[in-house]
Amino acid sequence: MERVTVLYTGRVQGVGFRATVRHLSRGYDVTGTVRNLPDGRVELVAEGVKAELRAFLDGIASSELSSCIATRPETWSKGSGAFRGFGIG
Repeated sequence: MERVTVLYTGRVQGVGFRATVRHLSRGYDVTGTVRNLPDGRVELVAEGVKAELRAFLDGIASSELSSCIATRPETWSKGSGAFRGFGIG
């Protein structure tokens, strides 16, 4: 199991970004959370099999959210199994 943390920048707050990511997560075998940060970024933390996480991130990048995203740096690490489902933080 892997964990990926993505810090999205751009016009990512106040546009339904978190709700859309949560909705998209239902199509993938991933767990995690998505939350707004005080500096205007959105943080996504997700766990699962690396191929499934990659597909999920690609799904976000190719969704209607793509026009809102300026950057999306990723940090990969070992998953902890701490999440149950996928939620909005």
